[in-house]
Amino acid sequence: MTLSLAIWIATALTAFATMEVWAALLHGRVWHHALWSIHRSHHTKRRGAFEQNDALAFLHAPIAAGLIIYGCEGAPGPLREAAFGFGLGMTAFGLAYLLVHDGLVHRRLPVSGLARIPYLARVRDAHRVHHSTGGPPYGLFLGPLVLARRAAAGAAPGRPSTGAAPGGPSAGAPLGERAPQRAR
Repeated sequence: MTLSLAIWIATALTAFATMEVWAALLHGRVWHHALWSIHRSHHTKRRGAFEQNDALAFLHAPIAAGLIIYGCEGAPGPLREAAFGFGLGMTAFGLAYLLVHDGLVHRRLPVSGLARIPYLARVRDAHRVHHSTGGPPYGLFLGPLVLARRAAAGAAPGRPSTGAAPGGPSAGAPLGERAPQRAR
């Protein structure tokens, strides 16, 4: 049991960190390009409780659920334990993302008290830079670090280094409002 617990913790932490990097990569390279027609709803003023972009949040849930189920039902061994831990880490990331992104940043959940945690307030502010420019940071939890690194390198905060996504938001769009479309 002790070895299993160690594997679960190690793989869960690895999964959580990996998911932040993966989410940033998907957001910047896929959501703001190939899936902009869906993700655009997240950069516009929401009407009602849901937006098209919410569908993208469910892409990883079946994978996490499958890993957890395999971790409960699979043949005993380190692979089963690692699958369980990775599924838990993915699920923990998804829950943290929901609370911080949808709750704290976009005020879709009553979690404003999270802003009393200084780093989470910085995460909120960094994500708002993304919404105001359409550029980096594309990740959530490492957003403040990305902005600090860009500032140290002399890059403008949030400005894409290779230009905005085709059809993506342009600089100056307020949080939650539709950005003017660029000519292609």
